[in-house]
Amino acid sequence: MMRALFTGSSGMRGQQFKIDVTANNLANVNTTGFKADRPEFVDLLYQHLRRPGGTSATGVQWPTALQVGLGVNPTSTAKLFTQGSLVATDQQLDMVIEGDGFFQVQLPDGSTGYTRDGSFKMDMNGDMVTNEGYYLLPNITIPENAELITISADGTVSVNLPDQVEATELGQITLVRFVNPQGLKALGTNAFAETDASGPPLEDTPGNNGLGTIRQGYLENSNVSVVDELVGLIVGQRAYEANSRSVQTSDEMLQTAVNLKR
Repeated sequence: MMRALFTGSSGMRGQQFKIDVTANNLANVNTTGFKADRPEFVDLLYQHLRRPGGTSATGVQWPTALQVGLGVNPTSTAKLFTQGSLVATDQQLDMVIEGDGFFQVQLPDGSTGYTRDGSFKMDMNGDMVTNEGYYLLPNITIPENAELITISADGTVSVNLPDQVEATELGQITLVRFVNPQGLKALGTNAFAETDASGPPLEDTPGNNGLGTIRQGYLENSNVSVVDELVGLIVGQRAYEANSRSVQTSDEMLQTAVNLKR
């Protein structure tokens, strides 16, 4: 009965963890470039009351085991870096990465962050920044008299200026990818940070060495599937209720055993 209490309580904690992750996914269903999390679990230790292949007192070999599991434990939340749907915005500084890769941005502490959110703006100096004010790296500055901004698939940024027939090239946007993007650390504000697990960033021109290309005037929606998340939420809630029922049943059995001694 004590095992049932422990197993049921660990199951409740596990389902609560799943519901928390699902709730965060649903909360970010409209967050540009958001990647859904998938909770992952492992079963806990087992009490081996009889090991498979063991021998009984009469010399007979047991073909199966007699073992009791002690519940479940969350191990990780894996980011799902599948491509989200594209939405046209017709904004000159909106960009989407079609394929693998991240934009590079300068975080407030001076370090480099990585994002799939391509909704860039201009600050008072004409520098391209995120909604949080993080500078795009390499830095691109748009002249205040620019009439048309063009961003090609390979990241080349050009502008048309008054009294100039040909476009003026301002710079090149580069992308990075990681050997293990699921090893990135989520910082919030649509940004990630490099870790030892992710490996170092591999920088190149869009379209080269496995990197995606850039499409101007589009943004990437969240890749969260509302239907799948709602189904998972229902399953998690029912599993939580079932585990709480097992705890309650075990408690009632213990109460019965205590009453027998009176």
